[in-house]
Amino acid sequence: MHTPGPAVSTPQSAPRFAVGLTGGIGCGKTTVADLFGARGAAVIDTDRIAHGLTAPHGAAMPALIEAFGPAYATPDGALDRARMRALVFSDPDARTRLEAILHPRIREATAAAALLAGGPYTIFVVPLLIESGTWRERVARVLAIDCSEDTQVARVMARNGLAEEQVRAIMAAQVSRARRLEEADDVIRNDAGVDALLPQVERLHRFYLDAAEKLAGQPSQRL
Repeated sequence: MHTPGPAVSTPQSAPRFAVGLTGGIGCGKTTVADLFGARGAAVIDTDRIAHGLTAPHGAAMPALIEAFGPAYATPDGALDRARMRALVFSDPDARTRLEAILHPRIREATAAAALLAGGPYTIFVVPLLIESGTWRERVARVLAIDCSEDTQVARVMARNGLAEEQVRAIMAAQVSRARRLEEADDVIRNDAGVDALLPQVERLHRFYLDAAEKLAGQPSQRL
């Protein structure tokens, strides 16, 4: 557990209470984030931003094609994710070059989205939050979505059609489950489906509303 970092603020706005939501592949980050969004939280998903940057003719595609060649683009102009995944897992230098292109653009788009965010508080969905080393200081709480490793493997195999060894290689490249739980301020368990998620989300939503209310110095609207 850590002392909360500063809330997100800009010169044009008062500080906003912010949560960094993270978890390993297949843990259900998007599902949980959407449940918070349905309760009024402003959700900014860095994975979705990255997908937009690497979609057909996305803003990052010219730089990616220049760095890696046209073979890493699909016929419609998107990033060939399977080819890139194979490259970065076999070549650490390629991963560094990819991150040097994407990360500054993701940061810029995330900051722009935060300026426009409504709702009583903001949730940033950041798969590599622990690994990045910078998000800890940008959010007041870190929320980890957790499930068993076998559950992760089964979900990703079903969702992405990857072989088990591929999924476990991706998991091995991420921060360990133990480290993620150690770094988290809050944890939601996601082994048993949406019905088991709802009370956990409701409890933390109320907690975050109270924290946002205290930060803002005025009552928040309960949703």
